[in-house]
Amino acid sequence: MSIARLTDPERAAMLPGLAGWDHDPARDALRKRFEFRDFSAAWAFMSRVALLAEKHDHHPEWSNVYNRVEILLTTHDAGGLSQRDVALARAIDAL
Repeated sequence: MSIARLTDPERAAMLPGLAGWDHDPARDALRKRFEFRDFSAAWAFMSRVALLAEKHDHHPEWSNVYNRVEILLTTHDAGGLSQRDVALARAIDAL
């Protein structure tokens, strides 16, 4: 199954609805930084996101330093942003 990259009009319509997510034009990706009270809270969040990503069959690039988690979403098969990235971003925000 082929995954389509978002068109410019689709991207323009969807990105304003993703609070706190920034578009990284160099990677054609969504990026968001989350901060928590401590390492345990950050790790618990990552565990919940990992389960969610498995459910969506779409996995983020991410990093964790103490109480911070940075998530980058892009669809490698599409060569940039796809509807899968937008759906996972919304699901992560719903946590």
